[in-house]
Amino acid sequence: MTYATEHRPDTARVSAGMTFLLAAACGLVAANIYYAQPLAGPISAALGLSPQAAGLIVTLTQIGYGAGLLFVVPLGDLVENRKLALVMIGIATVGLLGAALSPSAGPFLAASLLIGLGSVAVQVLVPYAAHLAPEAIRGRVVGNVMSGLMLGIMLARPVSSFIAELSSWHAVFLASAAAMIALSLVLARALPQRAPTSKLRYGQLLASMARLAATTPILQRRALYHACLFAAFSLFWTTTPLLLAGPAFGLSQGGIALFALAGVAGAVAAPIAGRVADRGWTRLATFFAMLAVAIAFLMTHLAPLGSPWSLALLVIAAIVLDFGVSANMTLGQRAIFALGPEFRSRLNGLYMATFFVGGAIGSALGGWAYAQGGWTLTSWIGFSLPLVALVYALSE
Repeated sequence: MTYATEHRPDTARVSAGMTFLLAAACGLVAANIYYAQPLAGPISAALGLSPQAAGLIVTLTQIGYGAGLLFVVPLGDLVENRKLALVMIGIATVGLLGAALSPSAGPFLAASLLIGLGSVAVQVLVPYAAHLAPEAIRGRVVGNVMSGLMLGIMLARPVSSFIAELSSWHAVFLASAAAMIALSLVLARALPQRAPTSKLRYGQLLASMARLAATTPILQRRALYHACLFAAFSLFWTTTPLLLAGPAFGLSQGGIALFALAGVAGAVAAPIAGRVADRGWTRLATFFAMLAVAIAFLMTHLAPLGSPWSLALLVIAAIVLDFGVSANMTLGQRAIFALGPEFRSRLNGLYMATFFVGGAIGSALGGWAYAQGGWTLTSWIGFSLPLVALVYALSE
């Protein structure tokens, strides 16, 4: 059956159970992108990669994900959504199995590319959730689904660290592959079909994205706002493990994993932001999110590094920062999803691709800044990124 929420909303299709299923699916799929990050050292050692090439383990996953955002996610406006999501989860599953069973670096890196590409299924499911939701509660539904996605992102690193410590890094990928197979079976039975009405060909679909990017001010603003905030997010989570493992704190890998768990609390912002957006308070909430991210970096300067107070402030800063980033991401998606159902997937692909680039820049900037000036330089750069977004937002 064909389903078109955008014309005749059916609230039965966005029951609490359906929302929970979509949130869980987004969290499980999104986690695939981040499992390898804390394991790059042992994986590269086991597969014979040089320390200089170890970064390829994460980079190729990100390249695959970025390519999927631009070339696969827009297909949500053209191809039946449930089928597209299941195909991409299948590709991720193949990549996860390949990574777990790879005997050498070459096959593992190829598998990493597939993991990233297949994991864009999450960005098919988020607009799909928006399609299922009537306008009055769309922000709430998208926020609840995004809370699952953010939980997946934030839990992936500590979970992979704990599993690898108990067993091996192979077990991380095998466990995720098993989870993807089970998830596919559940989604195939539970999700209603949604067949888009667009008659565009694939080439026309991609060409239309350039026009949307050039002629949609809300997309431009929301994408650039979140590019700045996600750059700050990536900078923080790239450099704090280095800070915590360094001489000031001397934490073990397990201690760093526990620290990463603190940021999970920030995921509660997504459903709150969705409800706020439904009430029409998006602009005020956006300012609040940007200030929260900036304040998080300032907090880390309130006590000498290495002291118990400093560690406590870093934990609180992680929660506040993740709260602001999660809220702003949901506010942005709520705004662009309101522009029209016929190009919702293309808008989402452009939005995600833009701030994904911001995140990559933030990671690179964080690594450089920490090497040059330690946490002092790094944190001030992190503080400046949300301020740039705030100045731009004031011109709205």
